Amino acid sequence: MGPFMETAALTLMLSIGAVLSGCGSQTTNADGKNPSQPIRPVIVELFTSEGCSSCPPADALLARLDQEQRIGNAEIIALEEHVDYWDQLGWRDPFSGRQWTERQEDYANAFGNAGVYTPQMVVDGRVEFVGSAQNKARNAIAEAAKETKAEVAISDVNPEGRQVEATVQVKMFPALLNHAAVVWIAITESGLHSNVKAGENAGEDLHHASVVRSLRKAGEADGRKEIAFSGNQELQLDPAWKRENLRLVVFVQDPKSRHILGAAATRLSE
Repeated sequence: MGPFMETAALTLMLSIGAVLSGCGSQTTNADGKNPSQPIRPVIVELFTSEGCSSCPPADALLARLDQEQRIGNAEIIALEEHVDYWDQLGWRDPFSGRQWTERQEDYANAFGNAGVYTPQMVVDGRVEFVGSAQNKARNAIAEAAKETKAEVAISDVNPEGRQVEATVQVKMFPALLNHAAVVWIAITESGLHSNVKAGENAGEDLHHASVVRSLRKAGEADGRKEIAFSGNQELQLDPAWKRENLRLVVFVQDPKSRHILGAAATRLSE
């Protein structure tokens, strides 16, 4: 083979190699989103307290994540849960409740932690870390979006007066879960803040992201069925809550591992 033929053959081989390698590549946009991958909701919970001096930076991080709404192909659904065990130390957090402390204790048991602490961030019930750790939060959210998710749909939302009605459906996928999962339904409110008068944050005006106002079990999703759950839901709205700042959140959680299997959210409006 002459020099010309050798050069032509080498060029052809390099061209074929480039095409083959391109076939296995994925295009990523400048914003980190992969158009070939579906958008997957990710629940980001923050256990916090207005009585904790370490919590405001974590509150601010959750607010930024909530405002961004997306990291790559993850749709961020923020849940800010105010625990009550700081309430005896100088300032009673007006958004605190025993229910959120008990939820955090359930996570501590699932993660094998010796106890609870604030601020604590939990991503999709799968990983936990100090709530102000920005890099860990972003990485955990991106990783959670890679998991196979149940499809959660919220439809026929009808807010009237102090009540809201909605239809919820959960579609499971084979091998995602072979036992019953809990379907949770929540109301969150944004735009909340407090002028703290005492305790570790005395003198501070603390602002919050999506504070969980109510959370209850809507029912159980049968992991053995494709349509694992379907039904109408009714929730009562406190007249003190601002309708324009409310969001309805539904998520499915494995009661054993505490992993969140799927979620959806929608804003409430007149």
